[in-house]
Parts: sequence; C-alpha cells; structure tokens
Amino acid sequence: MTRVLLAGLCTLDILQLVEEYPAENEKVTARAQTVAAGGPATNAAATVAHLGGEPVLVTAAGRHPLAAGLHADLDRLGVHLVDLAADDAGAPPVSSIVVSAGTGNRTVVSTNGAARMLAVPDLGPLLSGVEAVQVDGHYPELATAVLTEARRRGIPALLDAGSWKPVIPSLLPLLDVVVCSADFRPPGVTGVAAFLAGHGVRWIAVSRGAEPLLRWTGDGFVEQPVPRTEVVDTLGAGDVLHGALTLAVARHWPLTDATFAEALDEAAAVATRSCASFGTRAWMSTSPLEGVRSGTEGTDQ
Repeated sequence: MTRVLLAGLCTLDILQLVEEYPAENEKVTARAQTVAAGGPATNAAATVAHLGGEPVLVTAAGRHPLAAGLHADLDRLGVHLVDLAADDAGAPPVSSIVVSAGTGNRTVVSTNGAARMLAVPDLGPLLSGVEAVQVDGHYPELATAVLTEARRRGIPALLDAGSWKPVIPSLLPLLDVVVCSADFRPPGVTGVAAFLAGHGVRWIAVSRGAEPLLRWTGDGFVEQPVPRTEVVDTLGAGDVLHGALTLAVARHWPLTDATFAEALDEAAAVATRSCASFGTRAWMSTSPLEGVRSGTEGTDQ
C-alpha cells in the first residue's frame, strides 16, 4: 500500500444545500445537510484513503467535544491522524458552507487555524516508508519542517496552492510539484509558471474548474482536458484533485512529461467525480446520498 503524508488544516465542515442563497435577514430550509472533517490537507487525506493509499494526516484537531467528530470521521475513512493539538481544549476551526442547488457554487465562512501554535514533532518516524508528501501552507512551521525533511530523504513533495500565502516563497525551493488554482496570484507576478520554475519547481499545472488543466512542459503550457459531469457541488474538488495527484505522483515517481500528464489525468477524473454529489463524502459511496440527511427533518423555521 502506498503511504503518503499530508500536513495542514483540519476543520469541522457544516454544509447546507439550498435552492437559492438566502437574502439578508432571510431564513431558508436546507434541502440537505452534512457534517464532516474538512480542510485542504484533510480532504486530500480522505481521498488518498478512498483510492487505496495509506494516508498520514499531520494536523491539529484537539480535545474539544467538537473535535470528537473529526476523529470519528477520519477513523472511519482509514486516515491515520497525528494530532499536534491533542491537549488543546479549544474548539477546532469550523467552516460554515452554503451550497446552491441551482449552480453547485458555494459560499464559505471559516477560520483557518492560524491562532494555534503547533510544536513540530520528530518527523523521522512519521516519514518512514512515506513515498510522497503534500502540504497546504497552513501551519507554516509544520509545512517547512515536513518539506525540509522530505527533501533530505529524497521524497517527492507537493503543494496545494489554492491561494497565495506569505510562507509560499520559502517553501518553493523544497517542492517538486505545484498545482495551483486560477486564483493563485503571487503579488506583483504576472507569469505564475515562470515564477514557480524560477524557484526550482519542475512539475507545474494550473487547475481551472471545468476548463482544461494547463500543464507546464518547461517551454510553455499545454491544455489537458478534464472529464465532464453534471455539477452538484464543487466544494472540496480542488482538495480531492490534490489528494489523488499526491497518490498518483507517489506511484509514478520519478516523473516524466508523460507520467506527469497521466497523473494529472487520474487526479482530474477523481475530482470531477466528486463534483457530481453533495458534500465531500457522498462521492466515495455507492449511494450518492449516503451521509446526507434530508433538510426537511429539522427545526421549524
């Protein structure tokens, strides 16, 4: 079984599916709701487990009662959780997410865990047998330590570059693969690929939702089509992409242009499948509604 380590954010995600976004001071009844562990590294770890890999998630959950749900969800999925905040009684970061049934788009209000200061553990035992690592840029000290040790051991390293974070320039020389979203914009930079390559990153791609991926060849971008689906919910699709890609890179390493393209195809197919159902877990089930509770069974509004 391919073992990968993912380091970064873990949140409690509360999702509501609505016909239309509520107006200010308006109450609406959700069509469905679900609660799950979330965050870029966490959703990526869940994806790795579903695809038959062995994920180790290094993050902060804590011992607040709400964190029990995070532990239970990840344990059920087969994710090995290394909780660096095991003695912290504070509440975990919570994301409140409203998804439009009409478009599949979502509105997210969340905290990012920045208030927690984590002590970086001895990474030697955690990286034993690991074939790839991924960081999401949250908890900068942890990300830096993981990438530094991975580079020392010759383990391929990936970054989920969904958005710009101040720590990223110091991480780039330690990275092998960076897939960034179309919203990833380094300050004052117009050419993202040249910026990343100039910091030593060899394998680069840009995800653009339903539009083709842009894959960097070293000389320029080529378009790589992604599968089509009827979109129900795009939440977590980028995290799924990165989780599937991390596992694929581990299995294809060392990369060539051909195997990088193949790894991106594999990851894009999984991410597309995740958009066809509500929430970040239902796509993993044979039943598209597993883990989703009808919103009509709630408090009278």
